[in-house]
Amino acid sequence: MSRKNTGDKLPSYDQLMIPLVEGLKKLGGSGTIEELNEKVYAIIDLPDEFLEIPHSENDTRSEIEYRLAWTRTYLKKAEIIDNSSRGVWALANNDIEASTINPNEVTRLVRERIRQSKLSQIESHKARDEEVDDEISEQLDWKEDLISVLLKIEPSAFERLCQRLLRESGFIQVEVTGKSGDGGIDGRGIVRINGFLSFHVFFQSKRYKGSVGSGDIRDFRGAMQGRADKGLFITTGNFTREAIREATRDGAPPIDLIDGEQLCEKLKELNLGVKTELIEDVKINSEWFEKI
Repeated sequence: MSRKNTGDKLPSYDQLMIPLVEGLKKLGGSGTIEELNEKVYAIIDLPDEFLEIPHSENDTRSEIEYRLAWTRTYLKKAEIIDNSSRGVWALANNDIEASTINPNEVTRLVRERIRQSKLSQIESHKARDEEVDDEISEQLDWKEDLISVLLKIEPSAFERLCQRLLRESGFIQVEVTGKSGDGGIDGRGIVRINGFLSFHVFFQSKRYKGSVGSGDIRDFRGAMQGRADKGLFITTGNFTREAIREATRDGAPPIDLIDGEQLCEKLKELNLGVKTELIEDVKINSEWFEKI
């Protein structure tokens, strides 16, 4: 299914505002992106095949994930929701009712706020919608660029990147094995909890544009079973709903999943190949000069 055919099949970002707030309410007022997205999918009763429609060739996110990212951004700028540095999104006011959200008003309010901000900075009398969209999409575009870079590096380099990522995250004795015919196991490491409990973790790193399916998860689990306490699957792509269910299936060794978006956020958090630059904002305090 091509992206051209998604226009009348998927809700737009503004049509997702009310379901997103409803999802947060059902989650108790806060939740991770994964938890929130799943709630929204259930609320709008989105068929599984629509979840796998890609946003673009260079973006590992699905089209619905991309639109939900815009939805979160608009609602945040409207001060209806907020997010922490740990990636948890929450309602700014737990008493708010989803039925009171007016998507058109939210869009108008956010665009007006950005226009006013630009007007005060550049002393201009015009602010185009394209400029507003550019500002809102900045945080989305860098992830596409990063994924594009990751897809171009050598497989062995990506394995070393995952090794460095785990070390920077507190893992010890992280080794890259990459043995062929080993069920996709690319390495192992040990994670310690509070300096007392230790868990042996096998990881698989997969540079991939599309979706990782449940079969890959089962193969990985079969290779690690009896040899490690947990599994960690890292990909530049995303995971199908069946893969997510398989990873958390009752009675089976748990496997944690890190998709392309989470990988980008983690690399940014750890400053691994991603640098966040702060633009200097110089303001003149005229009152200070008047009182000198």
